Amino acid sequence: MSIQRILVVDDDALSREFLVEAISALGYKPIEAKNGTEALERAQNSNPDLILTDLRMPGMDGIELIKKIRELQPDVPSVMITAQGTIESAVQAMRQGASDFLMKPCTADAIEVVIERIERTARLISENQYLRSEMNGTPSDLVAKSPSTLETLRTASRIARSKGTVLITGESGTGKERVAHFIHQNSPRQNAPFIRVNCAALSEQLLESELFGHERGAFTGAHKMKEGRFELADGGTLMLDEIGEITPNLQAKLLRVLEEEEFERVGGTNTLKVDVRVIATTNRDLAAEMRSGTFREDLYYRLHVLPLHLSPLRERTEDIVPLAQHFAEFYARQNGLETPRFTKDAVDRLNGWNWPGNVRELENVVQRAVVMLRQTTIDVGDLAFGPTTSGSSPIAELSASSPTTALGPSLANRQLEEIERVAILSTLDSARGNKTEAARRLGVTARTLSNKMKLWRSTGLVA
Repeated sequence: MSIQRILVVDDDALSREFLVEAISALGYKPIEAKNGTEALERAQNSNPDLILTDLRMPGMDGIELIKKIRELQPDVPSVMITAQGTIESAVQAMRQGASDFLMKPCTADAIEVVIERIERTARLISENQYLRSEMNGTPSDLVAKSPSTLETLRTASRIARSKGTVLITGESGTGKERVAHFIHQNSPRQNAPFIRVNCAALSEQLLESELFGHERGAFTGAHKMKEGRFELADGGTLMLDEIGEITPNLQAKLLRVLEEEEFERVGGTNTLKVDVRVIATTNRDLAAEMRSGTFREDLYYRLHVLPLHLSPLRERTEDIVPLAQHFAEFYARQNGLETPRFTKDAVDRLNGWNWPGNVRELENVVQRAVVMLRQTTIDVGDLAFGPTTSGSSPIAELSASSPTTALGPSLANRQLEEIERVAILSTLDSARGNKTEAARRLGVTARTLSNKMKLWRSTGLVA
């Protein structure tokens, strides 16, 4: 949270004048009100970031004012100023929702300390809320055995020590997000936030709001001020996933942040300064798009400071089995199961598959196998692959050796459908109900996932 506008409420003109001068000297914008009724009007019209109110006022006192403002704008913090010098009045103010209190006569230094404390607390709350929403219950460790992956991680370690912008390229599912997180964790910013936004999942207006935040009333549905991901990532790292999907308008605004480290919220006029390291990822050829004119040349070179390319899984086959075992251990532990081992035939099948969906596809295949497993080993028949690029299904190829074939194609199909349903529900659960995130992990669109859920609800398979 970045406090800029502070509503000062005091019926005593001299006290109010002192508070206004102190707040102005600290670099904040004061908004004056001489009583509770006037303060409510100012709060609705001016959208303050903080309320600084006296306790004792004629008519509506400070405690009643805080209660009413919290009904209108529950996220706006408040500080109670009291001359009573009693613990009881301070405790009562805090119980009614005050974030802090000051005792009269207060100094400019005391006011500054309280404001900074509220900013720090609000920022921690925002970061925790974001991190809780982003916790996806997926394995985060990087597993590397092939020479190319080991070299990639060595390069990532060197990149982590620098401050430059990073551009990670590679096919969908190669693990770009995990490498971005690896860079953050091994950087001087490791104790600061790591914030992610998927540029491909949002419309231009929503993405602009997510990146830069918005002021209350900036557009229909903007009922309160919202901090953007750049603010949340201040001091840390912001990962812009699928950067090639952003529109030319947002490309220009992003370029300004990268060059000047400043921006305005949507619908706002106050310029905010941030210190954020950007890691961008894409599965597109940005150089080709730059040459064709669909991606800004100046933004491309601003992003392409420290490039890092991830090879597809089919080109680093030494990683397949270690990754598969890693995912098996993770999902067995997550589901309270004994860690299974892979049979030789299953290992041969894993090594022989082309992995069009890369590491993400491998994770999904192993997760489904673990969830549906009825023994302590994963065999060929437990591996349900997706369709190949040619349209043929390896499930059909597996049917000859699968135990389900003897039960007939109809029953086999029903078992495969059950595998699909359990895998989707399990992924949704681990994604805490976030359909967009679950769809990303499953390698399908959010619409496909929603249609599946609607079908299962209509047939009573899910509640």
